[in-house]
Amino acid sequence: MTTSAMALPARDVDTTTSAPPKDGSTRGGQNKAGWIFATPFLVLYLAFLIGPVLIGIVISLFNTTTVQSGLGSFVGLSNYADVLTSGDFWASMWHSVLFTLLTAPLLVLLPLVFAILASRMARAQWFYRLAFFAPYVVPSSAVCLIFAFMYTPETGLITNAFGWVGLTAPDFFGSTSGAWFAVVLLTVWWTFGFNFILYTAAIQEISEEVYEAAAIDGAGPWQQIKAITVPLLRPTMSLVLILTVLASLKVFDQIFILLAGGPNYSTRPVIQYIYDTGFTSYRGGYAAAATMVYFVTLVLVSVVWLLARRRFNTNPANA
Repeated sequence: MTTSAMALPARDVDTTTSAPPKDGSTRGGQNKAGWIFATPFLVLYLAFLIGPVLIGIVISLFNTTTVQSGLGSFVGLSNYADVLTSGDFWASMWHSVLFTLLTAPLLVLLPLVFAILASRMARAQWFYRLAFFAPYVVPSSAVCLIFAFMYTPETGLITNAFGWVGLTAPDFFGSTSGAWFAVVLLTVWWTFGFNFILYTAAIQEISEEVYEAAAIDGAGPWQQIKAITVPLLRPTMSLVLILTVLASLKVFDQIFILLAGGPNYSTRPVIQYIYDTGFTSYRGGYAAAATMVYFVTLVLVSVVWLLARRRFNTNPANA
């Protein structure tokens, strides 16, 4: 017996696929989510950076003193005129620049050299990384007290080290040259580890296959460093340079704690000058104006670096 095929009722099948959301709506949702996640940072940014800057601009236009409430009398731009014509202000600015010139080359090149050497170690690389980075986490006050003890005449370790090699130790606290030597040595030892870690992280991003190919072509270790490592680390070197320059221009802790700007204010940086005028001489309006001038200087340094980097990156010869 044959069975006849029963015709099944045809069902309407929607063969059209749902259209993807428009790019505008997707992008709008992403932007909204981005603003939501960025809101906490923006609130803190406005409260602790933009807000103080605006308050500082307002205070700089008044004869404000830190021992009385209120802004005081309006003086306009006279505080800025006093700052720009002050020999003490420009002397302190020069001290900050001199400190930068003395420390920045060392803090850019020495960590690079030691990071490359440490990466070439076959064993115990973790030990060298720990040893170089450990001083960076020590508080500035502790570092200054340790070095003050080592700089002590006749009994200090560093002072005696000069005698061991037949040299006369400089007067670390009584002479300008000795004071600069003392604070530069302290700073390099203390902040060396931060740049060292940046270089180490960048070196780890370089593929081992590149070095293996170079070794197959007959390149030795020095040739690999010169032709591969250093060129690929140029972006990191640029970052380290600007971070070091800005950090050096903002020096305060070690000079203030170790030397108090001495001898005879010959090492006083601009931040200590602002501190002295604002909290020792109680000239709040003048100190705010000096802060604004110093702030503009740092912004100009950052802008110049940014423009120079863009020009370097867009130059076909550097591609």
